[in-house]
Amino acid sequence: MNRVVLTGILLVAGIALKAQEMNIMTSDSVSLYVNVKGSGTPCLYLHGGPGSGSYWMEKFFGDYLEKHFQMIYLDQRGVGRSSSPGDGNFSMDRMVRDFEEIRQALGISQWLTLGHSFGGILQMGYWEKYPQKIKGMIMINCTVSMEDSFGKSWLKKAAEFTGTGYQPLQSSSPDSLMSRLMEVSRALDEQGVRWKMTFVTPEDERRINDTYNEFPDWNSDFGNQAMFIQDYWNDYRDLTKEVKVPVLFYYGTNDWPIGPEHYKGIGFPNMILRGSDVIHFPFLEDPEDLEEAIDTFIHQFSF
Repeated sequence: MNRVVLTGILLVAGIALKAQEMNIMTSDSVSLYVNVKGSGTPCLYLHGGPGSGSYWMEKFFGDYLEKHFQMIYLDQRGVGRSSSPGDGNFSMDRMVRDFEEIRQALGISQWLTLGHSFGGILQMGYWEKYPQKIKGMIMINCTVSMEDSFGKSWLKKAAEFTGTGYQPLQSSSPDSLMSRLMEVSRALDEQGVRWKMTFVTPEDERRINDTYNEFPDWNSDFGNQAMFIQDYWNDYRDLTKEVKVPVLFYYGTNDWPIGPEHYKGIGFPNMILRGSDVIHFPFLEDPEDLEEAIDTFIHQFSF
C-alpha cells in the first residue's frame, strides 16, 4: 500500500478520504502514522495502553469495523509508527490538537470516536476541548478516571492474584499511585500471573504481544511517560453528564484494569450501557457480543 506524506499545505486544503496509509505532519513537526480503511461514517480510533498503538484493533476487529465505518487508525505521538515531539510535549492539550489536525487534514467536518481502555481518557479530553467535532462516541472497556480504575480495581485484584494483600492508598497523587502500581507489577511478573489481569488465557496475551514483533522499530516514548503526566489523571466522571452526543459504553463484568463497577460513575445522558462477561479485550474474547452492541448503537442513532 502506498504511503502518503501530508504537509502543512494539505493540512489546510484537505484531501479526498481514500483507503491509504499516510503520515501526517503536525504543526509541531511530529509525524503521525494514520491508516484510513473502510467505508461509512468517519471514525477515529483512539487506542489505549497508554502506548499500545492502533494495530490491535485493526488486526483483530478491523474486518467488522471497516464494514460499518471509515476507520481512521492513528498511532498517537510517541507511539508505534509515529514519531516523538522534539520538545517532549505529550500533554493532553497537544494530544487532542493532533486529533484536530488529522481531522482537518482529512477534510472531515465531524466524526465518531472509538476508544479502548485508556482511549476513554483521550475521548473525554478531546470532547472537552472540541465538542462540536464529535458526533458520537464508542467506548470499549474504557476508563474515564485512572485513579478509580487503577487505584481501586487494578490494585485490589493484583494484590489478590499475587497474595500480597490489598493496601488502600494513603494518597491519590499520581506519584504515590505509580509507586504502588510498580511494586505490585513486579510481583505479578515474578509470579508469572500478569496475564490474569487482562486476559482469559496466556494464549490471548501472546496474540497481543506478538503484534509488536511485526514492527521492530516500535516507538514506546509516550507509553513510558504517560502515567507520570498529571493531565491523564483527570477524573472525567462528572463531565460525562454534559456529553450530549450518543455514546455506547461497553464494559466487562470481569474487567480488572478498568473496574467491573466503573460504569456506575458514568452519566452520559444519551447512552447505551452494555455489560458483558469479558475481561479487557472483548474483540478477542467475545467479538460477536461486541459486534451486536455496536450494531445496536449504529441502528439506534442512525450512524
